[in-house]
Amino acid sequence: MTEPFPPAGTPVTAVPAPAGPGDRPPPARFAFDAHTWKEIVHLLTNLPVSLIGFTYTVTVLFTGVGLTVTVIGLPLLATGLMGARGLGRLERARARRLLGVRVEEPSRLPRSAGGFWPRLWMVLKDPVSWRTVLYELIRLPWGVLTFAVTLTGLFVLWPVLPFVVRALADGDRAMVRGLLSPSDELERRIAELESDRGVVVDTAAADLRRIERDLHDGAQARLVNLAMGLGLAKEKLLEDPDAAASMVDEAHGEVKLALQELRDLARGIHPAVLTDRGLDAALSSVASRCTVPVKVTVDLDERPAAAIEGIAYFTVSELLQNVSKHSGARSAAVDAWLSEGRLFLQVWDDGRGGARLEGGTGMRGLADRLDAVDGLFVVDSPEGGPTTVTAELPWRDRAGVPAGQPRTAKRASARRRR
Repeated sequence: MTEPFPPAGTPVTAVPAPAGPGDRPPPARFAFDAHTWKEIVHLLTNLPVSLIGFTYTVTVLFTGVGLTVTVIGLPLLATGLMGARGLGRLERARARRLLGVRVEEPSRLPRSAGGFWPRLWMVLKDPVSWRTVLYELIRLPWGVLTFAVTLTGLFVLWPVLPFVVRALADGDRAMVRGLLSPSDELERRIAELESDRGVVVDTAAADLRRIERDLHDGAQARLVNLAMGLGLAKEKLLEDPDAAASMVDEAHGEVKLALQELRDLARGIHPAVLTDRGLDAALSSVASRCTVPVKVTVDLDERPAAAIEGIAYFTVSELLQNVSKHSGARSAAVDAWLSEGRLFLQVWDDGRGGARLEGGTGMRGLADRLDAVDGLFVVDSPEGGPTTVTAELPWRDRAGVPAGQPRTAKRASARRRR
């Protein structure tokens, strides 16, 4: 059953997913269940694993620092720190498997375009690597303690061993979360922005290829034919004025078609009506070209930044093209409004439904484009219809100042305003 939508314009905040059974194990009791045995295995393997990590860390650290006066010192230290990142990844996997600790992987180091030395400095100051080094250094004494207590408890403290094991395992969980998890929201945000940057670059490249193709196959080809036709008309002007006049008429028709194609191309990039009159007039214009009647409602007291306005226009334009081509709808509606510092767009139609992000209608591209600018894209299209597509964009005014409101959930949906 489909969940009811909230009232129009109401942002839906994120609801964290409940922790799984492995993330928070059940309370310890006088019994040896699967959680307890996994924790015992983890504590017994702490000693050999911490020996390996401690030996590697001390060797790399002292060797790299000791050789800093030479050419190979800093590169060797940087290589060792990159290896420490790998050790941290293995430790997170072990904790996830045996302790049920779900820790996000830290973001990868960004690719530096500044050459060898900027890249080297970026590795040397990487907080993730240095926290992993600290983790490996303090793990050896902790590993000796947990190994000794657990091994002894198997023959001495058997009745209360589950409680002892749980207390030691909680210490491991705390260290993993404190030292091997992303340091703060900034690292996660960096990873997200890196991904978004790639989407923006790919989208811009695809748009440039589309424009080049449209120019080459459309207006450019017509202008070439026009030049050839005018050349032939010039040659026949004195010999056969009537034929030359006919060729000029044909060339005039070609000019009209070329101008229309150029207007369509320019409208697809950034229409003049959007620049001159804003989103309301632009959406009404694109709705008038849809093959089904479209009701447009825009409730905006001011205009957003030009970039946001352009993305909003492009999104609605693509969605209305889908309505025309694929929906089989008899009517549609477009709504735009501002709520909690976010620009909401909603396109509704009473067609056959069944639209999906991976349905081959370009919706995945729209979702990626909006995600790249910190936007959201939600499709609600049950079989048999109706289809409601909600897009959400960050609001920035014409001066580029953001509204400063919190971002809503990626699974948010808003009811089409009646």
